[in-house]
Amino acid sequence: MGAFNVHTKKHPFHLLGAAMLMLILVLAGCGSQTTEGSSGNEPAQPASSNTTSEGTTNTDTYTVKHAMGETKIKGTPQKVVILTNEGTEALLALGVTPVGAVKSWTGDPWYAHIKDQMEGVTVVGDESQPNLELIAGLQPDLIIGNKMRQEKVYDQLKAIAPTVMAEDLRGDWEINFKLYAEALNKTEEGAAKITEFNDRIADFKSKAGDKVNETVSVVRFMAGKTRIYHTDTFTGNIFAKIGLGRTELTQNATEFVDEITKERLPEADADRLFYFTYDTGDGKGNDTETEMVQDPLWQNLSAVKNGRAYKVDDAIWNTAGGILAANLLLDELYGFYEIAE
Repeated sequence: MGAFNVHTKKHPFHLLGAAMLMLILVLAGCGSQTTEGSSGNEPAQPASSNTTSEGTTNTDTYTVKHAMGETKIKGTPQKVVILTNEGTEALLALGVTPVGAVKSWTGDPWYAHIKDQMEGVTVVGDESQPNLELIAGLQPDLIIGNKMRQEKVYDQLKAIAPTVMAEDLRGDWEINFKLYAEALNKTEEGAAKITEFNDRIADFKSKAGDKVNETVSVVRFMAGKTRIYHTDTFTGNIFAKIGLGRTELTQNATEFVDEITKERLPEADADRLFYFTYDTGDGKGNDTETEMVQDPLWQNLSAVKNGRAYKVDDAIWNTAGGILAANLLLDELYGFYEIAE
């Protein structure tokens, strides 16, 4: 998803660490479930089907097609490790508490809106650098990751447990959510959650009436950066579903985001402006916000002067990127537009 920051780092293993990892993988593999490419007596799935229907017993096997190939999963997974923030939200929404998860981009270690549901969950690194030793030690029966983040360690992950990879993190969160539901053997539950969300979208749109024609703009402050977010982002996709009006800048955008200087702040103006700040704890993101919102150019924006510039939470409106955040964002939209659900 365009609303996400891609943190790509190379972290080679030292010889000792590699040796320890090989030992852990061998031990974990002794009790692991069937992995990709393995052969067995289980009946093959039709080529047109990603997974079997829900209701399989613990002895049944189903196949999930994903960004890195096909994975056979035996029984309904009970011990799941999740390697993306939006994936963590998917599991929680489907009633699955992971045994291990990558830490939230902000929070200690989880976003405020999920921390109460993550008690006892082991932190297994972050999206850019999952800790393979920790993951193997949890002896999961399913690992869910993302090709965009973890393609280079996919072979190591699938040696630990059956592994399913989404393609990327840009675009509509529903695409990945459907895949995660299939991998968890909860296809029908996943479909119901998506229907529930889209029903809320339809409800908001019908009650908003002409308000949907008001233009909206999305601004994000980061360390030394100010961005205007367009379509193909977390907020952009939700706004598109509702049919909210977008500014000329967004309509003509060729990228998912425009990085602007202070002088370009007037281009962020709209009937309603939503802004949020990504700060990792060093205060640099907050410093950018302070500098920009105190500037006369910002203060002169019509949205600001009309009391329609709304400061919102970065995790919910951008960084978390999952179904829980999507519903919380919609909750706030009901309030901002003064619509009763």
